[in-house]
Amino acid sequence: MSKAGLDNRHRNKDGEISHKHGNTLIRTLRKIYGQGFAAGYPETEKLSDVLLQLNETSLSQLRRDHETGHLDHKIANASK
Repeated sequence: MSKAGLDNRHRNKDGEISHKHGNTLIRTLRKIYGQGFAAGYPETEKLSDVLLQLNETSLSQLRRDHETGHLDHKIANASK
C-alpha cells in the first residue's frame, strides 16, 4: 500500500511516487483542454490507448502537441 509523503504525493513501498493511471477518459481531458482535444477519438477512449496509438510518451507531450497544432497531424497519420 502507498503512504502519503511529505509533499502529499502517494509513494510506493520503495519510496517512488506512484505513476498516474492511463484510465483517464478522453471526455475528461476535453473538459480541461477543450472539445478539440484528440479529435477523431471517441470520448470513451482511455488516455493509455490514445497514447499508444499516437506513439506519445505522456499526457504532457500529447498536450504540447495539441497546443502547437501537431496533434491533428499525428491523429491523421495514426488513422492511416
